[in-house]
Amino acid sequence: MADDDLKARLLAVRTPPPPPEPVTVVERTEVTPRLLRLRLEGDVLHRLEVPQVAMSVRLVVPWPDEDELVIPEWQGNEFLRADGSRPALRTFTPLDHDADAGRLTLEIVRHGGGAVSAWAERARPGDRAALSGCSAGYDVPDAATQLLVFGDETAIPAVRQILAAASTSVDLDVHLEVVAPEARLDLPVTWHVTPEGATPGVELAAVVESLDALPDGTYVWAAGEASAMQRIRNHVYKTLGVDRDRAAVRGYWKPARTDTTG
Repeated sequence: MADDDLKARLLAVRTPPPPPEPVTVVERTEVTPRLLRLRLEGDVLHRLEVPQVAMSVRLVVPWPDEDELVIPEWQGNEFLRADGSRPALRTFTPLDHDADAGRLTLEIVRHGGGAVSAWAERARPGDRAALSGCSAGYDVPDAATQLLVFGDETAIPAVRQILAAASTSVDLDVHLEVVAPEARLDLPVTWHVTPEGATPGVELAAVVESLDALPDGTYVWAAGEASAMQRIRNHVYKTLGVDRDRAAVRGYWKPARTDTTG
């Protein structure tokens, strides 16, 4: 079978994610100079299920030059608008979900150039967006005696959830990297600041690459900039030879896409 035919068949049977549905901004808070918190309301949030930590939802917003929200539809492999163009869409960790009230909180990193982050900067109560969710999250393994956690600014919401969900019997060693000292929060973690001019995540990768073994009962969760996560993945899986069920490493974003990243 030709590669194109096989790809077409695989896309045809892929289960589509839930369609984006309207939500409304009801509150906006500046958490730090690098982080915004938006509280959303909408009927879809009454039905949303968030059974794990570090799950993600898709947020769709108007492009910067548009006044009206256009909700895309699933086109076999991605959400597209009716004219075939891509929506301004990024994924975020859902926080403080209240199904009874139909409310959800998202935290969005403040950075220049991103369509979704630019929308969040100007968002005010009453502004509309659309939300689709949720994707798979993470369960702290029952067998874990120690959990090593690594994340950059985009992973802070997920890391906070992991901190809250982990059993008190689990030894937590958490490292978070930020691009500026003022982005740090009051959390029981080791903070790292990205060196000027370096790709975010280099400090995290260096910490992981300093490990020469992972004892039995030690698990890893990491998320952040894709190339740094690839370094972490290579060291954990290839250099240390850790079984894949003992590590979850997720690339959240790429610098090459900063014109459209959330």
